Amino acid sequence: MRVSATARYIRRSTRKTRLVTRAIVGMPVAQATAVLRHMPQDAARDVAKVLGSAAANAENNHDLAIDDLFVVEATANEGPTMKRFRPRAQGRAFAIHKPMTHITVVLESKEA
Repeated sequence: MRVSATARYIRRSTRKTRLVTRAIVGMPVAQATAVLRHMPQDAARDVAKVLGSAAANAENNHDLAIDDLFVVEATANEGPTMKRFRPRAQGRAFAIHKPMTHITVVLESKEA
């Protein structure tokens, strides 16, 4: 059985978050949590929260043991981009793009 959790509209670059999500695919939940805890990237905290949420969903909603769960999929998809402008010299404007990310973690039981 597959169980997932999603965090949407996280104010972080998708490219930076994908580095973290790719590192945990295929790991058991306990090992993935330990790896995320020791990663230097700020995005690891956001991914760890989503991983914890997916594990809680599996345990509470589907009566699955956390020890039997593996990370099958972890994706960081692009969300909307906030566009802002910064005034520059001689009346020009400089565009500032503030990207957002949607993080999804899918867990599956070892028995399935």
